[in-house]
Amino acid sequence: MLLSGCDDAPRMSRGHDECETTLMAVRVAVVSADGARVRGATVTATNVASNVSISGVTGSDGVTTAVNETLAPSPVRVTATAGSKVSPASHVEWVCDTCNCVPEPSELTLELSP
Repeated sequence: MLLSGCDDAPRMSRGHDECETTLMAVRVAVVSADGARVRGATVTATNVASNVSISGVTGSDGVTTAVNETLAPSPVRVTATAGSKVSPASHVEWVCDTCNCVPEPSELTLELSP
């Protein structure tokens, strides 16, 4: 079915899409060696098969949700840095269906080196 838009250009009517359009993400918290949340830490996630990366910066709560399913379905290596401090790497696996990939685990806490 073609519909007319306000600019008189033809538009295609799209049926209801049952898949989520929001990307599934991992909630990553970054803490210092003494357990305090770290604002402004850079979190980098890298797909271990393709070497494609996503980075995000923690907000005032020390959390970012920049790591998302665009890196799926391969496992992802996640690290955090703040200045000269670096966290050990953690891994996220993705469980995928026909629409989305869900991270396992869905939350990570990365502790920066002292």
